[in-house]
Amino acid sequence: MSKISAGILGTGYYVPERVLTNFDLEKMVQTNDAWIVERTGIHERRIAAPDEPVSALAQRAAEMALADAGVAAEDLDLIIMATLTSDRIIPSTACVLQDRLGAKHAAAFDLSAACSGFVYAASIATQFIESGVYRHVLVIGGETLSKVIDWTDRNSCILFGDGAGAAVFGAVEDGYGMRAFDLGSDGSGADALDIPSSGSLCPVTPETIEQRLNFVHMDGKAVFRFATKVMGKTVETSLARAG
Repeated sequence: MSKISAGILGTGYYVPERVLTNFDLEKMVQTNDAWIVERTGIHERRIAAPDEPVSALAQRAAEMALADAGVAAEDLDLIIMATLTSDRIIPSTACVLQDRLGAKHAAAFDLSAACSGFVYAASIATQFIESGVYRHVLVIGGETLSKVIDWTDRNSCILFGDGAGAAVFGAVEDGYGMRAFDLGSDGSGADALDIPSSGSLCPVTPETIEQRLNFVHMDGKAVFRFATKVMGKTVETSLARAG
């Protein structure tokens, strides 16, 4: 039996309507447009409405991806939702989407791997397709980080916004598709970017809310040092594996 090549059959995206510019942020925290652009390249970000959970963004992106791929929702075998800002702890947002999309034959689960979540999910989808276990896998990456950002902290609030992207994975012509992945982790830096009060380690209480521990806390310099150290290496490794 010849090896199955896995690739992307269709893609989709969705961003909320509200735009928050750097000039808007100048009125909220001590920063300015030039400073933000010079350090991040960011000019604006999208912000979800109060009643717009990540599942709403993900659904729109998924519907676009399915249409682009020409794949019916009922033909999906698996849905993987990569997110840190799920609608609820349970049920998984992927299961919510399975119902809304009408993907009645699909398994579904969430994956939490921060900024690299979509890459992790894509690698899993690729392996399921290449092994012949599944024919169609929907991968979605979505966040509503504006809901967990401290808008008084200029170190983090300038960086994040809301949106969703999706891709349908399936078999593609030999010689095309996904060539290589390089995954890794370094848990020693866990405290450099976290939400201190967000789980069983430190449950949310009136005290943690008062201390603003239910928002993103980030050591920007540590995150920058880590990213600049590993990003180049992982790209080189991926290219080498892909030949």
